Amino acid sequence: MAARDLQERIKKLIVDERLPSGAPLPTEPELMRLLGASRNSVREALKALQAMGIVEIRHGFGTYVGSMSFAPMIEGLAFRTVAGHYRGEDSLLQLLELREAVETGLVSRLAGRLPEADLVELDALVDRMEREAAEGTGLGETDRAFHATLYRGLDNVLLGEVLEAFWDAFHRVQRDLVDVPQDPRVTCRQHREILDAVRSGDSLRAERAIRDHFGNIRSRLSPLAAPRR
Repeated sequence: MAARDLQERIKKLIVDERLPSGAPLPTEPELMRLLGASRNSVREALKALQAMGIVEIRHGFGTYVGSMSFAPMIEGLAFRTVAGHYRGEDSLLQLLELREAVETGLVSRLAGRLPEADLVELDALVDRMEREAAEGTGLGETDRAFHATLYRGLDNVLLGEVLEAFWDAFHRVQRDLVDVPQDPRVTCRQHREILDAVRSGDSLRAERAIRDHFGNIRSRLSPLAAPRR
């Protein structure tokens, strides 16, 4: 039996049995019997699925349904971007454009629709960014929390995880390849404008605020993103 086919059959078993993350899979001998495959074939299929985050092999305990996180996607995006950078491509800018396209397409749906509790939380996050800017500390984690809280209002867990994956990949590559200077006052002002635009219910203003935010990142990144020779 082809390795790919065996992987697909194990995935189908998880789906058909409606097994949640953390649920135990049948034992190795049971899988061999169910799938009509050899021990080595089953083990290789499980190892491949573990690399994708679909299953988790706990040695001495068994095999369980994995967290199905976006970790493999983050690794792939980060590696693709670094490799492209050293091939002379503007891969970091391309990844930024991907984030921008997704966020610009989403923010208009939030304008005027966020619950008051989320607006209060976003206000607090911008206040924290302003304090961090005044103190000269990094804004990265607060910036990340702002974007995560903003799009939480769409009530789409999968979307939130995809955006987190884009964030992780972009900032990991940015950290490894280039040191991007930043004016924290501009960053704070742009996040305040995004929040004010969303609160106002003006979808075009919200889109413009997001584009301005990413445009600022792009302008700071462009002179630094040339591949090293």
